[in-house]
Amino acid sequence: MMIETSELQLDLHELAGQLKLQAREMGFDLAGIAPADASAYRAYYRDWLDTGQHGTMEYLARRFDERTDPRIYFPGAQSILCVAMNYNVRLESPAAPGTGRVARYAQGEDYHEIIKAKLHRLADWIRQKAPAAQTRCGVDTAPIMEKELAARAGIGWVGKNTCLINPYIGSWLFLGEVLTTLPLLADDPAVDRCGTCTRCLHACPTGAINPGTPYRLDASKCISYLNIEHRGEIDPTFAQQMDGWLYGCDICQEVCPWNGRAPLTDEPGFQSRFSSGSVDLHQLLEWTPAQYQTTLRGSAMKRVKLPVLQRNAGILLAGSR
Repeated sequence: MMIETSELQLDLHELAGQLKLQAREMGFDLAGIAPADASAYRAYYRDWLDTGQHGTMEYLARRFDERTDPRIYFPGAQSILCVAMNYNVRLESPAAPGTGRVARYAQGEDYHEIIKAKLHRLADWIRQKAPAAQTRCGVDTAPIMEKELAARAGIGWVGKNTCLINPYIGSWLFLGEVLTTLPLLADDPAVDRCGTCTRCLHACPTGAINPGTPYRLDASKCISYLNIEHRGEIDPTFAQQMDGWLYGCDICQEVCPWNGRAPLTDEPGFQSRFSSGSVDLHQLLEWTPAQYQTTLRGSAMKRVKLPVLQRNAGILLAGSR
């Protein structure tokens, strides 16, 4: 159901400002509003899929129309509140020999649960202010092009490494959305500030970010895809280039100048359960299913089952030898 401006008791401009303030009070570091328009990258995304750059992630090819148009995913949607939380953490010590590194985003508690709870509270707040409004929340798993929407909402720009970058926080960002039928005042989109920098393009060990095609990630070559999403044997050429990463990869973010002064998060749930941000590979190879469950309880790392983690550990140890 479409919500007409005349039905609202509160001025929509004022409501948009209050909503973003409410988001920050709930712990989100950034908030902006985007119109619920169709994606400008529909043809780009179609080509990306058709050329197989999504690897074996077949779920990305499903619900194509919904992914590229929020109004198909959520009929009646007019506005999207986009939010972001910083997850940058300080590690006590560097990774030691015989350990495998874990991407920062997976070192704490499962971000899906932390962010989803806050999004639902924001949706409740919207409906309290405008009872006729309808809402739907999304964080990572919904068929929503989160980075494009966040850029449209002014939160940051999509960089050459395809990560969303904010000039003050960098790219260590979890994203979330609240879609609503309210016609809220949208923010100005972010401006690309990558400039002539090519650090991420040349730092990627597997060439997933090709210097000839910046802003385009071949996920089938990405280390994060290989050690998380890819379930079978890893091509020996790529296996030799995993660069010590057991779960995920942060290389293209670690070399980004915008992360050089990135602040640390104060969210307790994002603090690392691994003091060095890494796991002992020899111990991991001996984990039982019970140890796996205990060590990774409440972690996003449980997206990968124990046999795949042990596969990754074996590859890294073989490479170190």
